[in-house]
Amino acid sequence: MTHRVQVAAICDPVPGRARAAADKFGVAKAFESYAELLDANCIDAVTIASPIGLHYQQGKMAIARGIHIHFNKTMSTTVAEANELIELAKQNSVKIVASPGEMLRPIYQKIRQLVVEGALGVPTWAAAGAAFGRYHEEESVRQGSDILSNVNPAWYFRSPGGGPLYDMAVYGLHVLTGIFGAAKRVTAFSGIRLPMRELRGETVSCEMDDNTLMLLDFGDSLFGFIYGVAAGEFSKEHVGQPTIFGTKGVIRGNAIDGRPIDYPGKDREGIDSDYVILPHVVGKHRQIEEPHVFEDIMQLVDWILDDRPTIVTAEHARHAIEIIEATYRAARTGKTQTLQTTFEPWV
Repeated sequence: MTHRVQVAAICDPVPGRARAAADKFGVAKAFESYAELLDANCIDAVTIASPIGLHYQQGKMAIARGIHIHFNKTMSTTVAEANELIELAKQNSVKIVASPGEMLRPIYQKIRQLVVEGALGVPTWAAAGAAFGRYHEEESVRQGSDILSNVNPAWYFRSPGGGPLYDMAVYGLHVLTGIFGAAKRVTAFSGIRLPMRELRGETVSCEMDDNTLMLLDFGDSLFGFIYGVAAGEFSKEHVGQPTIFGTKGVIRGNAIDGRPIDYPGKDREGIDSDYVILPHVVGKHRQIEEPHVFEDIMQLVDWILDDRPTIVTAEHARHAIEIIEATYRAARTGKTQTLQTTFEPWV
């Protein structure tokens, strides 16, 4: 995609890390200061992949300079922050794409179509979610001794922005709201199940809830169950993979009543998973880690260059953020929370 976009600079506050990454990948500029990156007049857009608790402030800084943004989930930690980012972006003609763009996946577009057309009869309830496990502790970028392979994951367990909801359960939230539309209410249980974690011989205290079960009300007694837990999950094939029940059948992952779901593009040569079939994920990009992030970045690129808006909208991301924020409030107060935000679902 070099004819569409070029990585012009890398920023990381750890001394030497940005320079090492830039040298490894042939990127011209490296910065330790985010403000210096934004002020260097060398970029048109930025992908923010810092700890989630920093996204709001870093997003505001980019917007103030007219720089377009891809947020690598989630956009912020509160709906008030998301509202401000969206309004500021409009005022400054800045485009925002906020991962995860789960409804770009043809498998989920087809599932929504099947549900809308009545293939399951009357949908009754659905479930999706993810488990923290030791995923982040065991990532390859954290196992070595050099500056590019000893990245500390401790922030995943700290406040704000830590815990499995903002980082992993957000996939299931985007899938179920993408299929059913905006949720109306949420209630939940939530707490810290593992108060201490061991990271490469060091003990880390967990500040954020790591064990959360939420129940969503989509209206007309259609309910969704979302979990973001310390350990244990229904499916390991893809984070957020849903199970949807109806009066005439069930969709589990990529199958309806045990039969594989067919959809345009499924027969693409060399594809061994439904979850790497994305518009820009072709050729060598099929082998990169987390290709869906690359896809979301390219959605922003297409929007900037071609004025082609994307379904990976800040409004959808804001709705997921409100659900997460309301989930914690519901668990803390014991009261069901009414949701205020909405978005235009994929059609």
